[in-house]
Amino acid sequence: MSGKFSGRNLLKKRKKQKWSDYNYERKKLKMRQKHDPLSGSPQARGIVLQKVALEAKQPNSGLRKCVRVQLIKNGKQITAFAPGDGAINFIDEHDEVVVEKLRSSARGTLGDLPAVRWKVIKVAGMSLEEIRRGKKEKPRR
Repeated sequence: MSGKFSGRNLLKKRKKQKWSDYNYERKKLKMRQKHDPLSGSPQARGIVLQKVALEAKQPNSGLRKCVRVQLIKNGKQITAFAPGDGAINFIDEHDEVVVEKLRSSARGTLGDLPAVRWKVIKVAGMSLEEIRRGKKEKPRR
């Protein structure tokens, strides 16, 4: 099938063959966006349901402070990491938070925390980092 007039046939065959590649299929069907609770967006707002302390994987030890968040846009629940020393103290239940993806080497998860792919960046409209450093005060309800 490589004759003088076989260009169209070769093209069709190549197109069909591409779909046997797992990564190509996932990319074309937009599986990452469909599976992603944030629906492909970089940040999302949510309501804190509860505070949780997750145990780190081996060889590390310690309790990592996280929060369960229900996203406003689609109602999905995710676990988000509270970065920084004492940051969890400024996050209360039923607070509105903004979460974003964690940038890390371990396929989107925090190195020693399985399945935690997001971090809290804002609490009640204020930057968590500035509240933690004492530069701003969290608004009271």
